Amino acid sequence: MPSPKPLITALPYFADSAALFSHIAHKPWAVFLDSGYPHSQQGRYDILAADPVCTLVTHGDNTDITQQGKVTRSTADPFALVKQQLLPVNNSDTTDLPFNGGAIGYFSYDLARRLENLPVLAEDAEGIAEMAVGIYLWAVIVDHQQQHSYLVGQQIDESTWQDLIAQFSQLPIKQSHEVFQVTSKVQSNMDQARYRKAFDRIKYYLKEGDCYQVNLTQRFVASCEGNLWTAYQALRELNAAPFSCYLNLPEVQILSSSPERFLRLTNGIVETKPIKGTRPRKADSAEDQEQIQQLITSNKDRAENVMIVDLLRNDISKTCSEVRVPVLFDVESYATVHHLVSTVTGVLAKNKHALDLLKSCFPGGSITGAPKIRAMEVIEEIEPHRRGVYCGSIGYIGFNGNMDTNIAIRTLVHSNHTIRFWAGGGIVNDSVMEEEYQECFDKAAALLALLQQFS
Repeated sequence: MPSPKPLITALPYFADSAALFSHIAHKPWAVFLDSGYPHSQQGRYDILAADPVCTLVTHGDNTDITQQGKVTRSTADPFALVKQQLLPVNNSDTTDLPFNGGAIGYFSYDLARRLENLPVLAEDAEGIAEMAVGIYLWAVIVDHQQQHSYLVGQQIDESTWQDLIAQFSQLPIKQSHEVFQVTSKVQSNMDQARYRKAFDRIKYYLKEGDCYQVNLTQRFVASCEGNLWTAYQALRELNAAPFSCYLNLPEVQILSSSPERFLRLTNGIVETKPIKGTRPRKADSAEDQEQIQQLITSNKDRAENVMIVDLLRNDISKTCSEVRVPVLFDVESYATVHHLVSTVTGVLAKNKHALDLLKSCFPGGSITGAPKIRAMEVIEEIEPHRRGVYCGSIGYIGFNGNMDTNIAIRTLVHSNHTIRFWAGGGIVNDSVMEEEYQECFDKAAALLALLQQFS
């Protein structure tokens, strides 16, 4: 898709982009990449978009590409198909804004089946696309650090451009807060006994030398009715996070409050920030500080973290040079938990594209274990259900070659009147079953509280 010199117009700045997104939240393929501001100060940019000119939806071996009402079906590599829609890369973008139009959507954990020969054992209770991506010619970019907002675009006629400027220059007169309701109890696919059985199986594989670490998660599900945008607005207040999003797709709605960056690519510089190591927050400040100290000094958590750092260094090296680890074992604090976070960087090779980088690192090693492929085989054996969107990646890849994506954790997925989410953690040799089981609920606390709020 050609991308001539991009358009850019300054807009009034509003501190709460959720109110602004209410203009378009009801539209199919409306997307909101949310920094969590003002409830979180850790992110900087929000990106709002709708009306994609092309959509790519992958089910199994087939990707349906819809443009101007016409559907073309392809069995080609889904990453390559998205890449085709973004080339040639637009090098005329001289702004500092992260996005000037391009691809926004999700790449599910199970898209890895197109990359690796994995066993088929877990139940596919999701029944949704492995990839759903739109190509957007316009977007609203909100820069909370500079307190500026912009409308950016490609190939937009003057009348449409002026309509968009008018729409996003003011907040909706009356914001809709339609009812959302959870209509059943939240059920897990693992009680403690089943979790223990899975945990013990992982310990067996660790002792046999199959893996160093395996991520074990449980799936929570409830029935629900009503407006998912209402639920998301409550979620971002409960658990603001820098890599959050709301995607209103025809087949599914995704409500993510992820704290974890997967891959960022800015002007050829790559950054990934794997999370391994978690402690729950405490209401008492002294006890909360003690939790941080425990996390910093935990040999187990540091070992888990460095295993994944090594895995990601290897993955990034497939498409990058100058791979480094500038930050090891930093602590980041969120509404309900503290996390141990490291940073890995690299320089993308001149002949590589953002989609090549994403494909070479997919799915993120922080949510598989190490070595990655064997860990994924074990996950397929021991987890009752496929993960779907969970532990995949959500974000943007721009016409300008830039990319920013999350690891889809702390993420709710809605379709067919059910809402699902997952929680888990990495199991290593010295993991204790009761502690790992409790960590699932520490990580799930905000999502469980959200569903309780609407019960």
